[in-house]
Amino acid sequence: MNPGRLTVTRLATTLVFLFLASSLAEAQTAPKVYRIGVMANTCIRLPEDKRSWDAFFEGLREFGYVEGENFVVACRSSEGRTERFPEMAAELVALKVDLIIVWTTPAALAAKATTSAIPILILAAHDPVGAGLAVSLARPGGNVTGLATFFPELSAKRLELLKEFVPRVSHVAVLWNAANPANVVALRQTGDAAHQLGIVLQRQEVRSPEDFAGRFAAIAQQRPDALLVLGDSLTLQFRHDIARFALEARLPSSFESKESAVAGGLMAYGPSYLDMWRRAGFYVDRLLKGVKPADLPFEQPSKFQFVINMKTARSLGLTVPQSLLMRADEVIE
Repeated sequence: MNPGRLTVTRLATTLVFLFLASSLAEAQTAPKVYRIGVMANTCIRLPEDKRSWDAFFEGLREFGYVEGENFVVACRSSEGRTERFPEMAAELVALKVDLIIVWTTPAALAAKATTSAIPILILAAHDPVGAGLAVSLARPGGNVTGLATFFPELSAKRLELLKEFVPRVSHVAVLWNAANPANVVALRQTGDAAHQLGIVLQRQEVRSPEDFAGRFAAIAQQRPDALLVLGDSLTLQFRHDIARFALEARLPSSFESKESAVAGGLMAYGPSYLDMWRRAGFYVDRLLKGVKPADLPFEQPSKFQFVINMKTARSLGLTVPQSLLMRADEVIE
């Protein structure tokens, strides 16, 4: 055999070997790119929600997750329509996502009914045990885990704060999302608190974005002394509309989230959602690394915020009691 041809053949073989070895090494060292499915009311990252999204991604970065590098988000939006959740869950399961993240109980229930194999992380579960998402907070027992709030107890507390803020209150309109089963317990405990405070509740339910205009008209016709909003993803999404209506109707309003007070609500009392969104990074990391949701306890918030909007108080001609000002974590001027 020609020595020159033999040398060329050996060189070609060596180059092929080096190329394959290099490709194999790159394949072995390339980080896995996780696909995270998200079921939300809206997938648009609006400017007013930037702090929430920033907190969420900041929490992920603490555990080494950077969007576009080692994970991508497949988001499905319900636009406030609960009936879309089963379809959205089926789409994410078909995409073979590694994890499904939801914000609301109806979304979690739809995802749980669709898959028992993919981990589901709920970021603000109001009553996960009562809603059937978990056997217990300490040992969820299924494929759903996450962060839970003291929602029913907090709703009653917000009514007490509202009565302290405006002692003359005797009739309070309660705006709540009846499509969210987690709200049923909260409404019941709010009713118990109202009875003790001598307050009559005027219940007004919404189930979709189209319901708000009609409920606003009904509340205006009933002429209550104040408005209490049971927080969930639907009422949070329409917080600007609710706060604007309350101000126009001259109604002192009480919400759950600080974001609603920033939007113009009179006051808000509830957990720090920014802390909860940031804490989600811990759960995402554990679930993507193979920890079973059944063994990962629900975590409850340790930090709560009492926020008063002084601008709204002045617009309503209200004097804020000094006792409340001293307890407020933040006063919006």
